[in-house]
Amino acid sequence: MLQLIIGLSLLLGVHALQSQAPQVRQNVIDRWGALGFKGVYAAVSLLGFCLLVQGDGLARLDPVVLWTPPRGMQHATILLMWLAMVLLVATYLPGNHIKAKLRHPMTLAVKVWALGHLLSNGNLADLLFFGGFVLWLVLVFRAARQHDRMSMDYAQDGTLLDTLPAVVVGTGVRAAFLMGGLHLWLIAVMTFTLAG
Repeated sequence: MLQLIIGLSLLLGVHALQSQAPQVRQNVIDRWGALGFKGVYAAVSLLGFCLLVQGDGLARLDPVVLWTPPRGMQHATILLMWLAMVLLVATYLPGNHIKAKLRHPMTLAVKVWALGHLLSNGNLADLLFFGGFVLWLVLVFRAARQHDRMSMDYAQDGTLLDTLPAVVVGTGVRAAFLMGGLHLWLIAVMTFTLAG
């Protein structure tokens, strides 16, 4: 469990610099140079990610169950994961309505992903892992929205026709995770099925 906590702290901590401590980040860049900062940033991120994955795997061997989620939460998670995938795809497709209206669809995608997993998992490791992401993303999203208001930089409205590919591709990716075994292959955890 300690590895999971250290990994989560490193990964989220280094990624919080831009939104929560931009001046500290800029001071470090000024001192080390952009390349030096990026190197340390990448190394700390990779170390945090590796510790997080290893710590999560170890925690699954001896889980500390806090609660048993109701069966209906799995169905809510299926819906939330679909929404997260559509938001994630919308991040990378220019001119879509979702990105124009929400401004930060990737942040919202990860928040929805973490919230969905919190609803259907009741172990201590899951609470720390996904709960940590939810708390971090609330802070990141708030800082991003404050930056938007200060910069007055608003995106052009996207069209609904340009939004359709985000919905179609996001739905396909979600289907691959849910029914195609992609979750098991990538994460080594079996997802529930629609009949589950």
